[in-house]
Amino acid sequence: MIHRKTDKEIEVMREANRIVSDVHRLLMPLIKPGTRVSELDALAEDYIRANGARPAFKGYGSGSKSIPPFPGTLCVSIDDEVVHGIPTDRTLREGEIVSVDVGAEKSGFFGDGAMTHPVGVVDAEKLRLLRVTKESLFRGIDQAVPGNRLHDISAAIQEHVETNGFTIVRDLVGHGIGRSLHEDPPVPNFGRKGSGPLLEAGMTLAIEPMVNYGGFRVKIDTNGWTVRTRDGTPSAHFEHTVHISKDGPVLLTNHFKRENGETRIDNG
Repeated sequence: MIHRKTDKEIEVMREANRIVSDVHRLLMPLIKPGTRVSELDALAEDYIRANGARPAFKGYGSGSKSIPPFPGTLCVSIDDEVVHGIPTDRTLREGEIVSVDVGAEKSGFFGDGAMTHPVGVVDAEKLRLLRVTKESLFRGIDQAVPGNRLHDISAAIQEHVETNGFTIVRDLVGHGIGRSLHEDPPVPNFGRKGSGPLLEAGMTLAIEPMVNYGGFRVKIDTNGWTVRTRDGTPSAHFEHTVHISKDGPVLLTNHFKRENGETRIDNG
């Protein structure tokens, strides 16, 4: 069931998403060679809890008795890691790209947002991967208007990614978000325009293209969480939490913006 949010509920969600965006801004200067991933994780948890919220990912269950709950506050995914990278004491290295995914819950509502960073000097093709993935997210967000269909978002993302020679991960999707971190509807990053549920004012979606440099197939590490590209090529991930208002898409997270032109941002 897809839950439409009231104006009051959107206000509560805005606070959780503000915290998510603040964490990203706190960590950005530290995304550089030599930084320990565990240091990023500790800073994120301290900030979230200091603001009266709790980390949304820490302790999240996999649904399998054989796989322990997720141990980190952040998902930190490096190079060929697509998503759900577990924070460890390893250090960031020159030339890598690193996806940082942040989730927070406050007053019963969730916020979620991700972005991928270059670490130091990064080669041109990795930078192009980041640029195209970010652009594809905003192409999708532009379609998040009442009266459109869900897969209008999906098709816009897929078209931009594939036109630029990259591939969309099919085993992982975006999601509705609100009182739960993951709600209906699933939001795939590929699909046929004009299909899927009708978009209505009050819906809130976490839209998050995951884009591979090589093939779209992925595999899961033995830890049960970390998803990698099957061919070992790099992957990028950008995510915003979006409120579909009667006037169009409103970004509840604001940790990054588009390069040219702005989608309306309403974060208090």
